[in-house]
Amino acid sequence: MIVITLTKVPKSLRGDLTKWYQEIQTGVYVGNVSARIREQLWERIAQNIGSGEATMVFNAKNELGYQFRTTRKDREVVDLDGVPFMQHLKTVPAVRELGFSDMAKFHKAKKMAQRSRSKGAPSATTSDLVAIDVETTGLDSAQDLILSIGAVKTSQEEFYRLIKIDQSIPPKITELTGIDAQMLNDSGVPVATALEELLAFVGQKQLIGYNAKFDEGFLQAAMEKAGIASSDFAIRDLIPAVKKHSRFLPNYRLDTVLKEFDIENQNPHNALADAKATLALGTKLIKNGTFRF
Repeated sequence: MIVITLTKVPKSLRGDLTKWYQEIQTGVYVGNVSARIREQLWERIAQNIGSGEATMVFNAKNELGYQFRTTRKDREVVDLDGVPFMQHLKTVPAVRELGFSDMAKFHKAKKMAQRSRSKGAPSATTSDLVAIDVETTGLDSAQDLILSIGAVKTSQEEFYRLIKIDQSIPPKITELTGIDAQMLNDSGVPVATALEELLAFVGQKQLIGYNAKFDEGFLQAAMEKAGIASSDFAIRDLIPAVKKHSRFLPNYRLDTVLKEFDIENQNPHNALADAKATLALGTKLIKNGTFRF
């Protein structure tokens, strides 16, 4: 049995631990893994704990039957004749900051220079962004059809089209997206018309999406069927940048990622609302230097 307690740690670390342990109370994790996995997880905790704290208790062959570790600065684990004790420290050791050696000063200056370049670059880059999202009748671009297309520019210009289709909409898709046959009959346009208008809308802007292979696959398949050239149409995916920035999320669904980045999407699975949320995510990733064209 292993028990881990966490306080004030990054959300990504808490999400990562749920792959091996059960969170029985906020910040309290219980599990039973091998000693090797336990050591690797403790190393991962220590590397990604940020300014938080962690304590781990686990089975051991000693007089008490257990051992513990902690990252707390006001505690120290001491061993007295094979019996572990948690010693309270009267004075907390000072944390040495970077700058106590010439090499550390060099690295600190290098990091500050990189941050300055990152802060200066996004204004020109983000002004050229267009986020795109589509809703479809299914997951197979060879058989399923586009129901709606949403796109938004950093200038807040918006594009949204419902698409007329010649097949029924699965009930689960209507429940998920809110799109039904009556809406498409009343407000839908032919897919070729929507695609031509989309291309005119995006112009020469940089295109981004979340899980962009899905959206791009449907759009390119529809363009091919409509006889519209699509060789220059490519959408950059934000998922690799998100995984680089937040390595330990429990999953990388859009709703999970938006919560991690404090972005609100009031109408999930609406193409325009998802495009707006994707644009907000892309802007944040560019500003923190994680995503670049």
